[in-house]
Amino acid sequence: MVGFENFWCVRVILSGIEVMHMIRKGQIQDNGSPKSAAQQFYSLVIVRVP
Repeated sequence: MVGFENFWCVRVILSGIEVMHMIRKGQIQDNGSPKSAAQQFYSLVIVRVP
């Protein structure tokens, strides 16, 4: 396995993996209608990126 260049890259990648696991397990709460895993992920990305 190839190593990571710096700690920031590791943190970002592991955070994304954790978010995907949470979405798959249904741990992300949404107030609207049911969404697919991709729609949930995109909605999180749109909200979080400045």
